[in-house]
Amino acid sequence: MESLKLPQEETIKRFFIGKDIADVPKPAVVLDRAIIKRNCDRMLQAVKSLDVGFRTHVKTHKTQEVAQLQVGEENTDANFVVSTIQEIDHLLPLFKKLKNRGRMVNVLYGIPLVPSKVTRLATLAKELGEKSITVMIDHPDQLSYLSKFHNIAKFPAYVFLKVDTGYHRAGLPPTALNKDGLLEKLAEAEKSGLARFLGVYSHSSLSYTATTSEEAMTHLTKEIVGCNEAVKHNLDLLPRNRELIISVGATPQVLSCQNLLSDSNSSSSPEAETLKALLRDPLDGAAQVKIELHAGVYPILDMQQISTNAITPGRLEDDIAISVIAEVSSVYNNGERSKPEALVAAGTLALGREPCASYPGWGIISSWRRASAAASRLIVERISQEHAIISWENSTGQSSTEIPLQIGQAVRIYPNHACVTGAMYGWYLVVDSSLDTDSAKIIDVWVRAKGHNSTF
Repeated sequence: MESLKLPQEETIKRFFIGKDIADVPKPAVVLDRAIIKRNCDRMLQAVKSLDVGFRTHVKTHKTQEVAQLQVGEENTDANFVVSTIQEIDHLLPLFKKLKNRGRMVNVLYGIPLVPSKVTRLATLAKELGEKSITVMIDHPDQLSYLSKFHNIAKFPAYVFLKVDTGYHRAGLPPTALNKDGLLEKLAEAEKSGLARFLGVYSHSSLSYTATTSEEAMTHLTKEIVGCNEAVKHNLDLLPRNRELIISVGATPQVLSCQNLLSDSNSSSSPEAETLKALLRDPLDGAAQVKIELHAGVYPILDMQQISTNAITPGRLEDDIAISVIAEVSSVYNNGERSKPEALVAAGTLALGREPCASYPGWGIISSWRRASAAASRLIVERISQEHAIISWENSTGQSSTEIPLQIGQAVRIYPNHACVTGAMYGWYLVVDSSLDTDSAKIIDVWVRAKGHNSTF
């Protein structure tokens, strides 16, 4: 069964492709393919050099095109994480294409299993074949759903046990992994052919508050240590005849691993040396385990991710692949207010309303098609549902400096949280700065999975 597509997808492409992004209906969301490919290639090279596994999350972009770039062309394995069934439905053609090319495709449904999802997950597994679908378990009662999965798919679901290493969103504490006999019950399910235990999984977004690569490395180290504790505490209840996976990460943590391969000071810091040792031998020979890193927003990035400084920051225009195109509705430079401001016709429902710790605003205005010699940046300072106010970031020092914008001008805004911003739209307008230095000509339209409705 093919994924659901917008019926007007080809019409949308005919309308947009070839246009300048300043000339499209606004607000609109834009992706730069060149930046995405560069970010993905760096990640693939890093995990290859570190000799660790990798699982890529698709919830940020929810597109076949970015997912393809995330897994590249060379690796045998193509491991994914999704947050909704609709994401699997939408990316199903890609998963099938990868399998037809000889890739080993495994898709983790990254929310602890609930009964309403079992039928569709099992049906998708049947389409993709054995070993294709992994489920998340953090409570013994969830194991009862594996029988229905097997009845439909005709083979077992793969299983990750979710470990809570401090983020407290989901999972069990390391020393409580065997809650109410969970491990014994999972072993019985495996013996009955209903499950295949893959390993332990943790996702900690605590690293989003980091401000240096060393802090991000420390968060990753703590996550690995927490999973190690879960495995060591339960060694007598875990399979010993095969390699188990310890899957850990979040974008700042995984990006910080790229520093381990560089000649920077970060690569030789105490935090880096500790992390290198853990990646080489997570359990110090106590069991057969392999580290798998997972991350999602790294191909696109956003202001929140840049603020972590997990990698050496450059120009926003070179690092962040997503921007929202908005139109200036009015300008207030003549003393109408206590400081110069401008009004744009894009608000919460165009940008999201996620704060960023590194600056007091809801988006940064790119220097695209305007002079950027000012000492301060233009930011989205205030935001409402459908419009926002632009001002200088350092309002005190720039209180008398005019806002260098004109009514009707198109501006590009870098959002704080790419996942939330993308969710406001049905498709991305795609540009490529490697082909067009102005990053303005639309070369493609990438439709994204939308909402939670999936094929029955």
